[in-house]
Amino acid sequence: MPLRPLTPIEARVLGTLMEKARTVPDSYPLTLNSLVAGCNQKTSREPLMNLSDAQVQESLDALKLLTLVFQSSGSRVARWEHNFQRGVRVPEQSAVLLGLLMLRGPQTAGELRINCERWYRFADISSVEAFLEELQDRSEEKGGPLVVKLPRAPGMREQRWAHLMCGPVEIGMEETQALGGAASALEARIETLENEVTALRSTLQNLCEQLGMSQPGQAK
Repeated sequence: MPLRPLTPIEARVLGTLMEKARTVPDSYPLTLNSLVAGCNQKTSREPLMNLSDAQVQESLDALKLLTLVFQSSGSRVARWEHNFQRGVRVPEQSAVLLGLLMLRGPQTAGELRINCERWYRFADISSVEAFLEELQDRSEEKGGPLVVKLPRAPGMREQRWAHLMCGPVEIGMEETQALGGAASALEARIETLENEVTALRSTLQNLCEQLGMSQPGQAK
C-alpha cells in the first residue's frame, strides 16, 4: 500500500532525522529540542523554516503512524529515530538521495553526489543517476515513482531532480521561478551596462572639454 503524501513539515522532520543519523551518530537518536534545531538550521536547507516544538511533535506523531519514525526506549528523555528504508522499502543509496532532496530541494545528479559526501560516497555521477532513474521508474506495485526529472531550467546545463514524497511537483512553478531568476539576472546586467555607458559618456565629455574638442556626433 503506497504511503500518503507527506506535508512539507513532515518531510523536513524525516529528512533531518535521516541526516543526523549519519552526520552526528553520537547524538542520535535525537531529542525534540535537537530535532527542532536541525529542522530550523540555516545551512543545507531549502526552503528555510522556523518550526515550533509543537509543529515538530505533531509531525513526529503523524510519521509514527506511518511507521516512518519511532521513539527510542530506555531513555528518560524522549528520543526519536527514523525508519525510512524499511518504511518506504528502498535501498540505502536511494534513501540517501531522497533524504537530501527533502532537505535541500531539487538538485542535479552532480550536486547530489557532492552534497551526500557525509552520508554516502557514490563512485561517480553515473551511479547516482542509476539510482535516481530506478526511483523514477518505480512500479505502482511498489508504491509508484518517488522522484521526477524536471525540465531543464534556463541557463542550466543539467536537469534537476525533485522528490515526490510530498506528492506531485508543480513543474510549472519550478519553471516560473527559474525564468524569474534568469530575468532578474538579465535586468541587473542591463542596469550595470547602462551605468557603465553613462560613466563613459561623462568621462568622454570631460576629456573633450579639456582638449577644447566637441564630442563625436556634435556639430563643431
